[in-house]
Amino acid sequence: MTAQPELTAGRDLTGTPPLLQISNLTVRFGPVLAVDGVSLDVAVGPFGLGLVGESGSGKSTIGRAILRLVRTSGGSIKFAGEDVGSLRGAALKAYRRRAQIVFQDPDNSLDPRMLIGATIAEVLRAHRVVPRTAITERVAALLAEAGLDPAFAQRYPHQLSGGQRQRVAIARALGVQPRLLVLDEPTSALDVRTQAHILKLVARLRSEHKLSYLLITHNFGVVSELCEQTAVLYLGKIAEIGDTKVLLRAAAHPYTVALRSAVPEVDLAGRRSRIVLPGDPPDAANPPSGCVFHPRCPLAVARCRTEVPVLRDAGPGHQVACHRAEDVLAGAEMPTRRRPPAIERPEAAASSELS
Repeated sequence: MTAQPELTAGRDLTGTPPLLQISNLTVRFGPVLAVDGVSLDVAVGPFGLGLVGESGSGKSTIGRAILRLVRTSGGSIKFAGEDVGSLRGAALKAYRRRAQIVFQDPDNSLDPRMLIGATIAEVLRAHRVVPRTAITERVAALLAEAGLDPAFAQRYPHQLSGGQRQRVAIARALGVQPRLLVLDEPTSALDVRTQAHILKLVARLRSEHKLSYLLITHNFGVVSELCEQTAVLYLGKIAEIGDTKVLLRAAAHPYTVALRSAVPEVDLAGRRSRIVLPGDPPDAANPPSGCVFHPRCPLAVARCRTEVPVLRDAGPGHQVACHRAEDVLAGAEMPTRRRPPAIERPEAAASSELS
C-alpha cells in the first residue's frame, strides 16, 4: 500500500469541483480534540456521503462545524469555493440558505409554541424565498412533498408523531431550497417502520432536488442504502474512507469490520456472528498513544501502540489508516459472538423497505 499525506472521501471522480470541501478540520473543546485533522469532499448532488462511528467519534461535531454551529480550531471548510469561516452578515445568511441541517430529535428545531405552518413560514420569510402572498401556498406544498397532509399546518408539534415531526423538520429545511443537507442521525429516535419511511423520503428528495447530503449515523445498514461514499470515524480521526460498496465488501480496518458485522440482517438460524470489541472508546481528553484504536483492537501489535497510522491506499477509491490493513484484507480472524436467532432484526426491516 502507498502512503498518502492527505486524502479525502466524497470525491467526485468525474473531476467536477466538490460542493463542500473540508481540509484538515480540527475542533477542540477545552482539552478534548473532538475532530482531529479530518478532510472530506462532498460532491455536487445528487450525492450522499456517510459519516459512521460510535458515539463520541466526532461525526456530529463535523456536521455542526459545517453549519458554523460550533467554532473550529483549525483547517478550512469551503462551500462552492467560498471559505465558510470568513462569511459574515448577509453572506453567512445566504450560506445558511444553501446548507441546512436536520437534527436527530426534531423537537430541537420545532418551537412547541408555534403552529407547524408558522414554523415553516418563518424560514420562508427570513430568507425571502417566495413573495409573502405565496407563503401559505408554499407551506402547503412543502408539507405535501414531505408526505404530510397540508392541514397539519394548523397543528402544534405535540399533536404529531415523532415521524411526522421529522417530516416537518425536513420540509422546513427544504423550504429554503438548499444544495446541501446535513442529516444528523435523522432516524435513530424513531421506530423501525417510521425509520424506513423517512429514509425513503430522503432518497426521493435527493433525486428530485439533486441534493448533496452528509448522513451522520452509527448504522452501516443506513449508509449502504443511501450513500455512495462513506467515512468511518474513531475518536475524531478517519479510520477508513471510500466507496460504500467497497467498505461493505472489503473493509481494511478492524473497526470498520466490527461496525459492519453489527448490521442486523434477517437470520432465522442465528448463524451470523458479530465481532465484539472490548471496552468503550477511550477518553478523548487523554487519547492513547500510537493508533487511538489499539486498546480495543484484537489485531494490535507493538507498532500500533507507538506509531500513528496515516491514511494510505487500500485499492481504488479506498483509503485506510491501519498498520494491519493487509492482514484484515487477507481475512485475519477476529473474535466473534454468535447472534441469537431472530425472525427479523429491526434495522434489517428498515433496510429492506428502502428497496
